[in-house]
Amino acid sequence: MAKKAAGLSARRVQSVKTPGMLADGGGLYLKIAPSLSKSWIFRYQVAGRRRDLGLGSANTFGLAEARERAAAARRLVANGIDPIEHRQGQAAARRTEKAPITFEEASKLYIAAHRPGWKNAKHAAQWGATLQTYVFPIFGKSAVDAIDTSLVMKVLDPIWIVKPETASRIRGRIESILDWAAARSYRQGDNPARWRGHLENLLPKKTKVRRVEHHAALPYLQLPAFMDELRQQDGIAAGALEFTILTGARTGETLGAKWSEIDLEARLWTVPTERMKAGREHRVPLSAASLTVLNAMKSIRESDFVFPGIRTGRPLSGMALLMTLRRMGRGDVTTHGFRSSFSDWCAECTTFPAEVREMALAHSVSDKVEAAYRRGDLFEKRRELAEAWSRFCGTVAPLRLVGAS
Repeated sequence: MAKKAAGLSARRVQSVKTPGMLADGGGLYLKIAPSLSKSWIFRYQVAGRRRDLGLGSANTFGLAEARERAAAARRLVANGIDPIEHRQGQAAARRTEKAPITFEEASKLYIAAHRPGWKNAKHAAQWGATLQTYVFPIFGKSAVDAIDTSLVMKVLDPIWIVKPETASRIRGRIESILDWAAARSYRQGDNPARWRGHLENLLPKKTKVRRVEHHAALPYLQLPAFMDELRQQDGIAAGALEFTILTGARTGETLGAKWSEIDLEARLWTVPTERMKAGREHRVPLSAASLTVLNAMKSIRESDFVFPGIRTGRPLSGMALLMTLRRMGRGDVTTHGFRSSFSDWCAECTTFPAEVREMALAHSVSDKVEAAYRRGDLFEKRRELAEAWSRFCGTVAPLRLVGAS
């Protein structure tokens, strides 16, 4: 039963030791628990229902502050608002508000959200690597809603001319992350990394800066000698590089190759859709030389990856192939460049039609009419081409014209 009082004093609040409820007036009470802890209560009625609203500990809020809090609650009641429901509504609103995040945090969330839709882990790694190198040092720790044009330009200005391809990719990645942040309510306003109607007015077009540099390729006439030296190298990376050259595959296709994709009896490697750049399944005829590499790898098989890496259950890394080239003193060429060597050899030293070469390289057909007529994959022709290429790579004898029979 609440004790009636004309009002409390600060001294009374401090000294009272008897459990119960002491009234200050206007619905404000000091509640003393059996443990002698003290708290403030505002007692009121709404729609004929009595309710008690806690106003906090008496150790935290003094008498004057408790009276201010009670007065605010009385005003709500006077306006027909239940103070308890009002407080619950404010708490719910705070829970739904987006806490500010940094650009680096937004980047990681964006990559995690989109990773399942990307073809391979290498793509996600490239995103992370370029952002880590070029963007995070400039505004990685800045709030994502604070990124403006000046910060974006601070990233792009130093590399737009000297590394136009890289700079263009970075710009697009920043734009995508900021669009994601806006969709997630982490930022508002225009996207400062947008090209059309914005950055195109500040930077020259990428195509106007300089020609794109292609992957350094070894002249095909040097292939036989190179292959002879490569076959003297030890290790899985050397085998993976040889297999890549013999099949005309992209580096990622070789590194991700699994035994479940290989049919040794049929001399066939089927690269699934999700690992192909063009998004189509690609059948690769295996020459006698490429089968030799596979049989060597089969003898040390330890997982489903044909070319296993150092870490258990993981494939070989692309850096391993690059280091093999460097050990051979061929830092002037790239693994991808051997596809150009193969293409040049096809054009200059064989009579195989161009479409056979293009299909061997798994290139997309740009001409829609040509694509409509080319419904097969010219597999048997490509098998002949693979064997011819294998013979060329395996000999230093004088060149001779080879072609389709």
